[in-house]
Amino acid sequence: MNANQMINMAVRMIMRKLMNKGINAGIDKFSQRGGAPNPQGARQAKDMVKRARQAARFMRRF
Repeated sequence: MNANQMINMAVRMIMRKLMNKGINAGIDKFSQRGGAPNPQGARQAKDMVKRARQAARFMRRF
């Protein structure tokens, strides 16, 4: 394995972690904006966030 391959591997790992943190932070920020006035709305918001994270994971794999 040459130096270029090792550097690329390290950069990909770091970028993957940074991208995941950024996506999760954005989804969390979006889901908290406006607040939910009732518990059912809060539960729906959490479900929506969960589905959005799953979709983001799927798209990264795709």
